[in-house]
Amino acid sequence: MRETDGAAAPARDRFARPMRDLRVSVTDRCNFRCRYCMPREMFGADFAFLPRDQILTFEEIARVAGVFARMGVRKVRLTGGEPLLRHGLPELVRMLAAIPDIDVALTTNGSLLAQQAAALAEAGLRRVTVSLDSLDDAVFRGMNDADFSVAAVLAGIDAAAAAGMAPVKVNAVVRRGVNDHTAVDLARHFRGTGHIVRFIEFMDVGTTNGWRLDDVVPGGEIIEMISRELPLEPGGANYRGEVAKRWRYTDGSGEVGVITSVTQPFCGDCTRARLSAEGSLYTCLFATKGTDLRDAMRAGAADDDLARIIGGTWEARDDRYSERRSENTAGLPRIEMSYIGG
Repeated sequence: MRETDGAAAPARDRFARPMRDLRVSVTDRCNFRCRYCMPREMFGADFAFLPRDQILTFEEIARVAGVFARMGVRKVRLTGGEPLLRHGLPELVRMLAAIPDIDVALTTNGSLLAQQAAALAEAGLRRVTVSLDSLDDAVFRGMNDADFSVAAVLAGIDAAAAAGMAPVKVNAVVRRGVNDHTAVDLARHFRGTGHIVRFIEFMDVGTTNGWRLDDVVPGGEIIEMISRELPLEPGGANYRGEVAKRWRYTDGSGEVGVITSVTQPFCGDCTRARLSAEGSLYTCLFATKGTDLRDAMRAGAADDDLARIIGGTWEARDDRYSERRSENTAGLPRIEMSYIGG
């Protein structure tokens, strides 16, 4: 019998960082083959994705999210792979939205959002982040390597806004010599719409994306490029642990953000735990191993047992990969972003 009464003590790691955010990968599959995440030569037709029986059910995800909520988590973000490939996702959103004090969000590549936005909003989804690396169709198709158009993603953003999920956050990974010349176009397009573009430094997540420091466009450089045409000024953080540094247009027409995991790490304020599609808990995007929760649940563990496993894992956490990034971390094994969620 599961124990569900009472709240577990809030967990803090070895650097006194609380656990406030949970990112849940609902599938390891994706319909894009982005070069910085799932390059086709590594994730082609012969790649073995997780069998269905190894992936957490919606009931298991909702149950473990409820335990995390008891321990202080307030935001649950659904990720993948591409989460909209998971059949029936609005039902999971409905289950998560019923958990007291939990804010449910979604990160998606936007390719299926136009068809699903209304159902997701009706189920209780209030916030969505869409990946869109360029408005140049040729550049974007080259980056997603699956021949998906910019127009399809823009239609998804419009549908999300129409369904009540505005403002939409638009994430763009910037890679030197690939799409950096289109960054200002993205900023210009969304300026004045209420939507917020966030430019992400190309990160060394996983081992298959061919990361080189020379390919990183620093966040400061991106802000300088935009500000030459569309003047910006610094904005303050909305909350502790916010990953994006905020910049406001000086004319009041909106804002942009930069996520500077490489050049200005923010490990000191990281409050995010990650749950992979098959139920492993990871305490860092750059983690080398996880803690299994699925087998514990399927073996009959009570909620209090799960809370002890989660709490013990978090309290032992000393992750600060981005602050330590150097030749000492170059050879470490890492989990692929498509497996753990972004």
